[in-house]
Amino acid sequence: MSFERAGDRIIDYAPCRYGRSKLLFRGPRQRMQGRYIAVLGGTETYGRFMAQPWPALLQDQTGTEVVNLGLQNAGVDVFLNEPILHDICAGADVTVIQVLGAANMSNRFYAVHPRRNDRFLRASSMLKALYPDLDFAVLNFVRHLLAALADRSPDRFEVVRLELREAWLARMKLLLTRIPGRKVLLWLTDHAPGNAVPPGSGLGRDPLFVDADMLADLRTHVADIVTVSVTPQQVADGRAGLVFGDLDLPVVQDMLGTHAHDQAAGALADTIARLSRA
Repeated sequence: MSFERAGDRIIDYAPCRYGRSKLLFRGPRQRMQGRYIAVLGGTETYGRFMAQPWPALLQDQTGTEVVNLGLQNAGVDVFLNEPILHDICAGADVTVIQVLGAANMSNRFYAVHPRRNDRFLRASSMLKALYPDLDFAVLNFVRHLLAALADRSPDRFEVVRLELREAWLARMKLLLTRIPGRKVLLWLTDHAPGNAVPPGSGLGRDPLFVDADMLADLRTHVADIVTVSVTPQQVADGRAGLVFGDLDLPVVQDMLGTHAHDQAAGALADTIARLSRA
């Protein structure tokens, strides 16, 4: 079993699989024998350090079984390329999809691990030609790769950023096409959807490289878009409810905290209730 500890407190993530998938999701494993809601997403959806992440809170508020298909550090690729997930979502009343960044997915410049999308596998010949002065062998994670690219040449990095944004839109439209039925996008982070990051300003904030225009381009593919953006004070206050050990402190600094999960569950419960009445 997989545990996080803080003193005498323990979270049992009860990792489970569905069908023949090699992916490990947070349990308990759901039966899916009646009405249910399916949710796809990244680390916040999985609920790392959270005793009750937003999918569990959503289940409590709606009285409907919620199948948590969130994965830590996930990108769009892992959900697009796993057929069992499409089957699960096809049987759901509603599928909620957390908006993930455009970094952790394979593209014309680099390849990521098919299941652990935050792992950088290799640079393409295009990226090597664009950055002949960079040693890719010392880079193992996508964020480290992108930081190195941005630091080495902000101008060249804009070419990479544009590719990632275009690839993300195409990949998201394909994912939404493969999932039938009603779909809701969830923007869950510490800022409202804004404009594209100005050139030369670094990587920006999560979800990386996704802006309001990109979300608007997906609106016709979904029933609704739910926006939850917590304030810095809410993030700081919400960390008090997280369960973690001393060694996890650097990672915890990137978590949104309990207030974000409470707001996400409440907003989604209202949206799903409205869709049910429609």
